[in-house]
Amino acid sequence: MDRNKHHGLELVELRLKALFLAALDGDAKAYQAFLHALGQHVRAFLRRRLDRWPDDVEDVVQEVLIAVHNGRHTYAVDQPLTAWAYAIARYKMIDHLRSRSAYEKTHLPLDDQAEMFAGSDEETTHARRDIMVLLEQLPDRQRLPIVHVKLHGLSVAETVALTGLSESAVKVGIHRGLKALAKKIQGILDENRRPHLAAGE
Repeated sequence: MDRNKHHGLELVELRLKALFLAALDGDAKAYQAFLHALGQHVRAFLRRRLDRWPDDVEDVVQEVLIAVHNGRHTYAVDQPLTAWAYAIARYKMIDHLRSRSAYEKTHLPLDDQAEMFAGSDEETTHARRDIMVLLEQLPDRQRLPIVHVKLHGLSVAETVALTGLSESAVKVGIHRGLKALAKKIQGILDENRRPHLAAGE
């Protein structure tokens, strides 16, 4: 995977994980935003993979989102959310292809996680840009741990050495920073929704 695509995947991971962790803490708006964002990635991915059955795409998208909802307690918070969600989406897609006796005839690489979450559609591009802007608004004690651990893939120990923060401060910074990001993302979504609501009045 080239560096730009990897960076794009990490930004998507950061956005989705922030929303999902807030949802697990009981934030209903964050959960709706998470399902909407995940649905966009899954839908674009399935449109490419199920191009012979375009009418089936939305059904499989809904199956994936239901499976994510029902299996949310199985997610281990220290693992990449995109890998977990991709595994569910891939399983549902294969299950659907088998129901059509089409699995053996379909070329399906084992790992298309980057393809699913590194789409180039306009909304995804805006979302990545938003994440970078929002990261800059976080205090250093939250921003630096997130950048080093979540975006650059460094260990907590390496981040401690780079930043001078304690190990617990790094972990707390990531946890609180992701929560803060989720609130900021939700604020942007609410702002974007208001013009549409006003237009409908």
